[in-house]
Amino acid sequence: MVVSRRWAVFLVLVGVWSWVIWPRFAVAIWNDDRSWTSGGSTPTSFLWIHALLIAVSLAIGTAVAVLGIRAWLAGRKQLTARK
Repeated sequence: MVVSRRWAVFLVLVGVWSWVIWPRFAVAIWNDDRSWTSGGSTPTSFLWIHALLIAVSLAIGTAVAVLGIRAWLAGRKQLTARK
């Protein structure tokens, strides 16, 4: 499959976006009162579910960025092979 350079850049930007947004969201969830029991020492299912969602989203963002980088590098190789 051939991915254009524009799509490669888009994929990398989506990966970067994930790493900008999700850690900030994680801090907000960590500081949310619903994340901890009334004593404040035991995490609730609210925290665990959101932690799972954040971890999966970061993994997907990383995979998308890696694919974008690989597509960019493959495009560069094709350009040099044509010359």
